[in-house]
Amino acid sequence: MNTLIINTHTQPQTTQGLRWRAWVTPLTVLTLAYGVVPLFGTPYWFDAILLPFLALSLAAVGLNLLTGYAGQLSLGTAAFMAVGAFAAYNFNLRVEGLPLMGSIVLAGLAATLVGLVFGLPSLRLRGFYLAVSTLAAQFFVQWTLTRFSWFTNNSTSGVIDAPVLNVFGFTLDTPVGRYLLALTIVVILTTLVWRLVNTQTGHNFIAVRDNELAARVIGVPVRRTKLLAFGISSFIAGIAGVLWAFVYLRTVEPAGFNLDRSFQILFIIIIGGLATIRGAFLGAALIVVFPILMSRVGSFLFGSWFGSGVLEMSQHALLGALIIVFLIVEPDGLAALWERVKKKFSPPHSPAA
Repeated sequence: MNTLIINTHTQPQTTQGLRWRAWVTPLTVLTLAYGVVPLFGTPYWFDAILLPFLALSLAAVGLNLLTGYAGQLSLGTAAFMAVGAFAAYNFNLRVEGLPLMGSIVLAGLAATLVGLVFGLPSLRLRGFYLAVSTLAAQFFVQWTLTRFSWFTNNSTSGVIDAPVLNVFGFTLDTPVGRYLLALTIVVILTTLVWRLVNTQTGHNFIAVRDNELAARVIGVPVRRTKLLAFGISSFIAGIAGVLWAFVYLRTVEPAGFNLDRSFQILFIIIIGGLATIRGAFLGAALIVVFPILMSRVGSFLFGSWFGSGVLEMSQHALLGALIIVFLIVEPDGLAALWERVKKKFSPPHSPAA
């Protein structure tokens, strides 16, 4: 009897300990990201690694919400990113007195509207056929942006400079300022997505992904759930497009959002792991760092023979091989591999007294 009483009292402490342990990693990452990186990071690290990593991670979070959680395959993520980037540019240019953050939010809403339009086929199409319909969004958006010069403010080259980044009276056009702006937006939206997937809406996404008929039988509004997934995913992709153009490229151009970009983001969630937010960041880290490592190693081993053309071909070949390996060996991606390694090296839990 005494043993039962002791176990009853220690159970809440164990639960609290597990909850606190779950927050250790995010808090550590945020402390390093906000406190250490701005102090010791170099301009090369910000411009070549951290900024593209943040923008691609956010785009992958949006696509993972649509494809990983809701099961709606999309090949048009870059199109929604382009809508966000060009919408933010035009809002900032044509609406006098509109703050930058207002332009970014309105850009996300514009991408949401476009995403809902191209998400309508999901009400009748699935799988490969749905992917082809979203592929149409990629070609349509790119054609529209190049055909109508109004979107680029009648620029002859179609390439326009990003506006000055002023937020609440502070100019953030330095590498550190752009990094902190991108980091803050990514943290806020990722937190909201994490909260969403743990609500009934997130459960509805998973139910539709697993079995539409069963989801409809248990009362899940399948059509509304699909359109909601497209809308939220497009909103996040639109914001990611603003970061890609305004913060990383510092130019707004259709070529920055081509079909290769859509496949790149799809590869990120496949390698990182479907239906996991952590996987979007792990996959983006690999995609960003992989070409840099290849360039350094190739130049060291082969010298001048390893030029840009050879690098690009080798990158595509090895990346394709890497995707195949992950699909065969670890279908759940880097996120599952990370969990396995963490469990292996974590200390065993001591049983309650």
